[in-house]
Amino acid sequence: MNIDELLQRVRAGLDRVTAPEAFAAAEAGDALLVDIRYAALRDRDGLIPGALVVERNELEWRLDPLGSHRAPEAVSHDLRVVVVCNEGYASSLAAASLHQLGLHRATDLIGGFQAWRAEGLPVTGP
Repeated sequence: MNIDELLQRVRAGLDRVTAPEAFAAAEAGDALLVDIRYAALRDRDGLIPGALVVERNELEWRLDPLGSHRAPEAVSHDLRVVVVCNEGYASSLAAASLHQLGLHRATDLIGGFQAWRAEGLPVTGP
């Protein structure tokens, strides 16, 4: 199996969302946006207002509702999490990992931060 096949398999189990759908869900309080981009990309491109910033290598630790290192937002396995990376690739793998932790509503943003910005949705910073 190669990475493209793995992505296809992983994505088949996700209810992936577009940038406008993610924005609407976050605005309605129905989803937590989680930005896993590394610092250099956040510094270069800015942030999504209200998104929880969690480095990819800390994601599972911070979102496990039963974990000792969880973020305050990680309140339930029913939490709808929309993972955001730069272009929508790493986020698919991250969302699949969250599924393995029992976060069955975790998904990712199609096209990542770049799709969010291309839609003209709110960004703070550069």
